[in-house]
Amino acid sequence: MVSIKIPEGVKAEINGNLVKVTGSLGTNERKFNDGLMQVKIENGELVIIKTNYKKLDKKASNVIAAFTKEITNDFKGVNEYFETNMEAVFSHFPITLEVQGKNLIIKNMLGERVPRNSSIVGDSKIEIKDKLLRIYGTKLDDVMQTAANIRNTTKVKNKDERVFQDGIYFSIE
Repeated sequence: MVSIKIPEGVKAEINGNLVKVTGSLGTNERKFNDGLMQVKIENGELVIIKTNYKKLDKKASNVIAAFTKEITNDFKGVNEYFETNMEAVFSHFPITLEVQGKNLIIKNMLGERVPRNSSIVGDSKIEIKDKLLRIYGTKLDDVMQTAANIRNTTKVKNKDERVFQDGIYFSIE
């Protein structure tokens, strides 16, 4: 049995096998396997109970550990944004970035005439200032997957990566 304290300003609801977490910045929903665990709300805590199937005991323990971390991240995300920073680096051709709906359009990458598209996952948002990108949202999975999509879209193929270092990379700032 694992219990997670629900933080102040956060409201949690359970409908079947769906946990809905609501906070000041938005809502996150997370499905769980109700064959491996039961989830209840008791006394301001989210209680996760493992089912009594001997064969699935180890799998249930692993799933509960992962689900506990995901729900903790959801509690944090609805009160403060998860964010990551990226930077466009170019030496040959200037890269132009713009957001159109759920896509990031990367123009003039290595002088290509056709723009590259990278999808924005979930409710993540992107702010662009010159060469810097700020990717933020309430769900950690969506923010990091959006950043990974951008990184994979700008990978240089069929050229020497030591010479052609153009692309969008994770930044420390």
